[in-house]
Parts: sequence; C-alpha cells; structure tokens
Amino acid sequence: MSPTVFYWKGYRFHFFSREEPRSHVHVSSADGEAKFWLEPEISLAKNYGFSNSEINEICKIVEERKHELVRVWKKHFSY
Repeated sequence: MSPTVFYWKGYRFHFFSREEPRSHVHVSSADGEAKFWLEPEISLAKNYGFSNSEINEICKIVEERKHELVRVWKKHFSY
C-alpha cells in the first residue's frame, strides 16, 4: 500500500505502508524519485534522477507542507 498525500506539478508525495518507522515522504515523477526525512528535521535521504534544482524545489514544498505530511503520516500509521 502506498497512500498518496498530494500531487504538485507532476510530483506525487506518498508513503510506503510497510517501511521504516521514522517519518519520511517519497516524492516521485516520471523523472525520478526522492525520499525526505520529516523529523527531527527535513533532510534528503535519497535521490534517484532529480536534478539539484528539482530537489531544491521539492524540498521547499516539503518544508511548506511539513505539518500536513506529519499529520497524515501519524494518522496513517496510527501514532
């Protein structure tokens, strides 16, 4: 199961249900995939295919919507 939190400019922000317990979000598009840790602070965990400018742009969205992402994470994983 991979619930989608939201879409933004062709990027899908989602979780994988049976993965590690530390809160994070996956971002994917036709060009690649990245994983961002949400806590204790936002940081890039992995990047497959996105340019530096794309990562910077995606990171800004993750920062802007961090509270929403953490809220949905906690609800989905029942924390």
